[in-house]
Order: sequence, then C-alpha cells, then structure tokens
Amino acid sequence: MKILLADDDLDTLQALRVLASGWNYEIVTASDGLRALAVLLDRHPPMLAILDSVMPGMSGPEVCRKARAALGSRPLHIILLTVLTRETEMEDGLGSGADDYMTKPFSPRELLARIRAGERVIRLQEDLSRRVRELEEAISRVKALEGLLPICMYCKKVRDDHNYWEQVESYVGKRSGARFTHGICPECEAKHIEPQVRRLKDGEAPPG
Repeated sequence: MKILLADDDLDTLQALRVLASGWNYEIVTASDGLRALAVLLDRHPPMLAILDSVMPGMSGPEVCRKARAALGSRPLHIILLTVLTRETEMEDGLGSGADDYMTKPFSPRELLARIRAGERVIRLQEDLSRRVRELEEAISRVKALEGLLPICMYCKKVRDDHNYWEQVESYVGKRSGARFTHGICPECEAKHIEPQVRRLKDGEAPPG
C-alpha cells in the first residue's frame, strides 16, 4: 500500500520514511501542506496519509478538509501528527476529516498499529464499495427486465435490442444471471399429459 508522509520537520519526515519503508510500504513524501494536498489529488494517490498538523502553506486539518471535499467517498485514511494535547485541538483535527491522530514523539509500535488499523478500514471501504456497485448493477438488470418486452404471439420468442429473436430463457439469462429449470404447470398437465396417459391406459398408440 502507498502511504503519504507529510511533515515540514525533516528529521521527523526521515524517521517516518525509514519506519514505513522497513514495513514494506510504498512511500510518497511532502514537506508542506500544498504538496501534500497535490499528492492526495493525484491520478494514482495513496489511500493512507500521515500528516503533520502544522505545516507551511496549509495545515494538516486544512489538507484534510480540502481532500475530503474533493475526493468524496473515495477510500482515504488520514492520521494527524500533533504536538498539541489539548482536547479542543484534537477535536478540531478529527472534525476536519482526519480518522486518527498521534502525538509527538510517537513510538514505532504505536505508529505501526495505527497504520495497520487504517489498512483494515480501507479494505472494508473497498469491499463495501464493490458490493454497492454489484447491487447497483443487479438493480439495473432488474429494471431492464421490467420494461415492455416484444414477444412473438406464436412461438413466444423475445426480440432483443438488436432486433434478434431468442427464447425467453436465453433473453432473461443473459440479463439477470438467472438459470431456468423446466416443469409443467397444472393447466398444461391437464391439457397435454393426462390425455396421453389415458390413451396409454386404453391401449392406444400415442399421437405421432
């Protein structure tokens, strides 16, 4: 997974880089808020970011707000780094769109635990997005089947969008994934099957 590390303190940035690289993450760095935001809005952006709260150009919370507004529902997990410990400052950081925060100095073990937790959240978001897309596609197929279908009054074939005629089973199966099994309704059983059974009982040959 790709991670954005953003901090204007070069020593902290280097420490973060060494730790995250040792944990086999792909690293992108930024030393100011404007660069951090540009990375998050890139065509192939990281889905996890560790941002310093106070940076030149744009603060960490400001980067959070602008990134959330621009990216909408796209998965992104943001961890804020701060030296501030006042409850109001933490509330402001989380209220800006950050998912988590850590105070400086931080322990490597705690940092790794929070990154791993962020990964799990991202995977859950991706799975949810995939399921939503599948549900929307299923609903779309159902709606397509609810429309008016041109059907032959004799052979019961259905005409598709390209003016081809095909069996109902084939038409529905292609658009919904449904599979058909065959049976006999009571009316058809009385009309077609029972007369043949009676003829066989009476010793008559079945019709050719």
